[in-house]
Amino acid sequence: MILNGPGISYTEPDIGAEFVPPLPEHPREKIVKLCEHCTNRLLHRDELLGYEYWSFAEAATDEQADVLLKMKMRRPYTLAEMVKLTGMPESEIEKMLDDMSYTGLLEYNWENPTRTKQWVLPMLVPGSAEFLNMRVGQLDEHPVFAKFFEQASKGPLSKATPMVPPGGAGIGMHVIPVEQAIDAASTSVPIEHIEHWLDKYDGKYAASTCSCRASRKVLGEGCGDDPHDWCIAVGDMADYVVETDRGHYITREEVYDILRAAEDNGFVHQITNIDGENKIFAICNCNVNVCYALRTSQLFNTPNLSRSAYVAHTQADKCVACGRCVEVCPAGAVKLGQKLCSKTTGKVPEYPRQELPDTVKWGPEKWSPNYRNDNRVETHKAGTAPCKTACPAHIAVQGYLKLAAQGRYDEALALIKRENPLPAVCGRICNRRCEDACTRGRVDAAIAIDEVKKFIAQRDLDAATRYIPPMVAPTRAGGFDQKVAIIGAGPAGLSCAFYLAEKGYKPVVFEKMPRPGGMLTYGIPSFKLEKDVIEAEVEVIREMGAEFRYGVEVGRDVTLAELREQGFAAFYVAIGCQGGRLPGIDGQDAKGTWTAVDFLAKYTDQTAGAAPAMGRTVVVGGGNVAIDAARVAARTQAPEVTMLCLESAEEMPASDEEVAEAREDGVDIRCGWGPKEVLTNEAGAVRGIVFKRCTRVFGDDGRFAPEYDENDLVTIECDQVVFAIGQSIEWGNLLEGSAVELGRGQGAVADPQTYQTAEPDIFVGGDVYTGPKFAIDAIAAGHEAAVSIHRFVQHGTLTIGRNQRKYVELNKDDADLSSYDTAQREVPAVKDAAAAKAAPFREYAQTLTEEQVRAETARCLGCGASVVDPNKCIGCGLCTTKCAFDAIHLTRERPECSNMVKYEKKVPSLAKYALKREIKIRFGKKK
Repeated sequence: MILNGPGISYTEPDIGAEFVPPLPEHPREKIVKLCEHCTNRLLHRDELLGYEYWSFAEAATDEQADVLLKMKMRRPYTLAEMVKLTGMPESEIEKMLDDMSYTGLLEYNWENPTRTKQWVLPMLVPGSAEFLNMRVGQLDEHPVFAKFFEQASKGPLSKATPMVPPGGAGIGMHVIPVEQAIDAASTSVPIEHIEHWLDKYDGKYAASTCSCRASRKVLGEGCGDDPHDWCIAVGDMADYVVETDRGHYITREEVYDILRAAEDNGFVHQITNIDGENKIFAICNCNVNVCYALRTSQLFNTPNLSRSAYVAHTQADKCVACGRCVEVCPAGAVKLGQKLCSKTTGKVPEYPRQELPDTVKWGPEKWSPNYRNDNRVETHKAGTAPCKTACPAHIAVQGYLKLAAQGRYDEALALIKRENPLPAVCGRICNRRCEDACTRGRVDAAIAIDEVKKFIAQRDLDAATRYIPPMVAPTRAGGFDQKVAIIGAGPAGLSCAFYLAEKGYKPVVFEKMPRPGGMLTYGIPSFKLEKDVIEAEVEVIREMGAEFRYGVEVGRDVTLAELREQGFAAFYVAIGCQGGRLPGIDGQDAKGTWTAVDFLAKYTDQTAGAAPAMGRTVVVGGGNVAIDAARVAARTQAPEVTMLCLESAEEMPASDEEVAEAREDGVDIRCGWGPKEVLTNEAGAVRGIVFKRCTRVFGDDGRFAPEYDENDLVTIECDQVVFAIGQSIEWGNLLEGSAVELGRGQGAVADPQTYQTAEPDIFVGGDVYTGPKFAIDAIAAGHEAAVSIHRFVQHGTLTIGRNQRKYVELNKDDADLSSYDTAQREVPAVKDAAAAKAAPFREYAQTLTEEQVRAETARCLGCGASVVDPNKCIGCGLCTTKCAFDAIHLTRERPECSNMVKYEKKVPSLAKYALKREIKIRFGKKK
């Protein structure tokens, strides 16, 4: 069944075709026969395929091929038998057998009563295709082996997959659940337990290279995992992989270490499934983004090829839609939904289930060639909790609220840091889109989400209770040694450093200023965000392994070219918008004029005491930065502070809360005015500023296009003017000699998902890419950049199989909220007037008390829940390892999936199931 011609991609992209030359005019006769002799294909065995021919041609001499042709598939031969079979001298045939074993054309074992060594011609998959790919040096020398494995593990199954019965019928691999997920199940059978197989092969284990990871990497679709030491060979296979330089012996404790690391990384345990229930030769730890065994069920939408006897189920009353189970599910079987009842139906929505091939015709139109991306779409179309959806970083708000309600503050902090490494910062200055979206706001008032986050994150400010995430790296080498440079220690750069460090890197952060934080430090007043809060959260990142080099401006003190020479493999440019903008009016450069960026950098941190008194101050602008500048001026004892903006009160970009706080500080806010001219005295200093009436801010197309009444003017006498009308990017010489392109506003042009620029090793993010936005936006961007950079330096694909970050908000208009009583939102205390006046630049808003946190978290409606599609679930149990609420468990519902049969019996098994299926299709009940 060739769907796509000579390249044979079977609806997937034809990766690795460049490694398969055209068939020669006169192919080697012995190799042609060997292809027919060894192929997995049940049909068209005599058809010569390029990837099979060239793989055997590069792996075997004609003399070796002649020997292989004499051997039957999977039939063991002792040395004496091989001498008799070939007529070759013992020493000569033994050397040839060992050479072919080293290459991977043969395997060997001692599975006979006398424990005599015997050689076996294996099937292609699992078999020689894996062995050819397991030695990385050999694979690099012969990349056609990667294409061979990719196609041999797919093509022969393209027509047979719907006919495969539960248990796999001796084909491929078989999912075996996480041990802790089933150890209490009295109905389980021994072969469903990893411990059973470890006991069976006690003392004979070896760690070897994962052939799937190695193959996909060569084909340009690596996932960023280090391929070494993820597969565990057992029994005689352990000796084989060690003696042929494919692995090394490990102890049982080291096996457990690998299994635990695999579960931490979200890798699926699978066992070989071609020798019946009494034998396996490997336990693999598989990443669905590269695994060919898992592909057999995911690409063809035929889970019988992989699934265990178990199915996951969630308990809605315990589930808080934190999404941990969804993130880790390899099959996309768990997605975020809701548990609020619909006004229309009076019920929680029913969620669709994946169609199965049991009772319907099945062909390419039913397949899922984009399964690696589709499985990473985490939300049902009907939507989930609005808080997680609205947050740019998609933090598991509902989850950490529940943990806080239970007093599990360390776990709550850990859950927040899954998506936000700066929770103490964000608890103080976030613009709270999660609260704007909160369903509770339809009942009375939104949950005080940020205040609860601030309470939880207080633990980070004390070294004794600080949460430092453990390294979870997809490598068995203890981390990665590739060097990554992060340019800029603002929120985007800090986020990227955090997630790279968590992944096992030691990133180096270059910051031209003497302190970290970027605009967090130099643009946000200390009465909103004290600098020790920033320092505390940076210290966590430092303890995780990141290095910070302050006072270093890349492009001036060191160039990108010089950093490349020092071994840096990738760069994340997150320098933000450090410059201000001027309006282009007369007098804008007079003595006493400032941009808001410069003004705040000079005066924002006055915690040591009150700053020198300022003169009368006018702030031009209507955003939160203008508010900050005006409040700083007011708190530095300016006798008059007036803020004027183009927008009407309703159009002002500054939040209502910020406006109210500015007025409390004595700022006079006037809307609908634009600057016309700065007036100066004889000395060239500011004496006043003239404004003109703004009659319209935006054009019909919604773009910024202000219009004015030049005859309606107002003059305000003042001593200094602060322009808070925008920010600019100051590139300096940073990009000198690079191919990075600049677009609107001089922002860097990059891919919107990966943040990679036209210079492949340079990634960008935060304000330098988007223009001025909020800290949480930059944090989210830094996280995504870390994903891209990890994949880039490991020579993987930047896009395939990454979280799609597609979240949908549930329909709040249709949610039945009639049963909820109103409850007052908790408000943190603030310092009294005297204390605030004595220390105007100290944080004035206090933190919720523990009692308030309990009361506030109780107000959460618990909108979201995880929903399992049992038709897609493959029963791996990874979801159970991530749930902090005991809300998801495995149940043994498909015992027939534990039927392990030998490869030689696959045809009868397939035929029996195919007949049963055909009867269902023809005569079963039609929907």
